[in-house]
Amino acid sequence: MTGKKKVTVDGEELEVKIEDMGDFWEVTVDGTKFSITANEIPVTKKRKKSVKSVKGGSGTGIVSSSIPGKIVAINVLEGDNVAIGDALLVLEAMKMQNEIRSPTDGVVGSVVCQTGQRVEANSPLLEILPKEGGS
Repeated sequence: MTGKKKVTVDGEELEVKIEDMGDFWEVTVDGTKFSITANEIPVTKKRKKSVKSVKGGSGTGIVSSSIPGKIVAINVLEGDNVAIGDALLVLEAMKMQNEIRSPTDGVVGSVVCQTGQRVEANSPLLEILPKEGGS
């Protein structure tokens, strides 16, 4: 990966060229090259938005958080009809917002989380029940 970034060093804004060399970064500032190593270089990877698989053969059940985070929005209420792919809630993890989508058609039976609540991985968030009348 090669890129240019603006950085501030001792109050002075500089444009630097950064090249990832694997074990170190090669940084060019005003034509001068520097090699930078760190104990741990953070790698930013985009995570797939994920939904924990719904338990139960009927296509209904508990929707859980697959990762720890903070609930920033709940888009459904108890009794709401939902379809596969509907955005149920938004979970913020590592400064990224992840929409938790409905894995099945049904009716929201209960919402067991609140906006602003911190949740652990595998925490139940809400339950989806079958629609009345068999579908």
